[in-house]
Amino acid sequence: MKELLNISSQVLKFAAPVWQIISESYSNGKNILFEGAQGSFLDVDFGTYPYVTSSNTVSGAASSGTGISPKRLDFILGIVKAYTTRVGEGPFPTELLDNPIGSHLADVGKEKGTVTGRNRRCGWFDAVLVKQSCILSGVDGIALTKLDVLDSIPTIKICVGYKLGGISINYLPPVINDQYEVEPIYECLDGWTEPVEGIRSWNDLPLNAKKYINRIQELVSCEIVMISTSPEREDTIIIKEPFNLS
Repeated sequence: MKELLNISSQVLKFAAPVWQIISESYSNGKNILFEGAQGSFLDVDFGTYPYVTSSNTVSGAASSGTGISPKRLDFILGIVKAYTTRVGEGPFPTELLDNPIGSHLADVGKEKGTVTGRNRRCGWFDAVLVKQSCILSGVDGIALTKLDVLDSIPTIKICVGYKLGGISINYLPPVINDQYEVEPIYECLDGWTEPVEGIRSWNDLPLNAKKYINRIQELVSCEIVMISTSPEREDTIIIKEPFNLS
């Protein structure tokens, strides 16, 4: 209590009815950007419970957390890696455990947890999870990141479905035991030999990289509007401007 009282004068000047400020800003034509934290499948309701966080991480939390009407969310941008990762325990159908490609993804992608510094688990792109996430969050467009990490991999796999008890399914089941039991169904695509690192134009991408991106769009039923080809901010291909900033 003493520590809190000591900083209260600095903190309380920032206290205000957030919902009211946002509403007034919206009415005045201001641009408002909400940034979500953590992955969709860490959502306390729709994630891989009990290996989840304590709150909702789907896009609807922007409304419930700030008081802005969901009708006022104009565009929802999903941030998706060109492969799939997870930090900590929990089911991970496409994980490349004890696999040189998994190690490659982790090393080249510098896959460390941003808060804890823990090693991220890496695996092939899981189109089932991404499509489910896009549906749950109403994603309008995808920013595909870390495409360059897949450079020089001869054959790249995409998970297009699961098998559970010999039956094919197209979603991650809600029960944790079933989530551990699902077996990924893979589709194989040819990789690319020319590096994509630093490329800033769609036309300059290798043909097989374009095929990989287009196949992802087909499988997740959501268009890719941005592509990141290196850790540098400028190395971004903007296919479609996601936000109307006029």
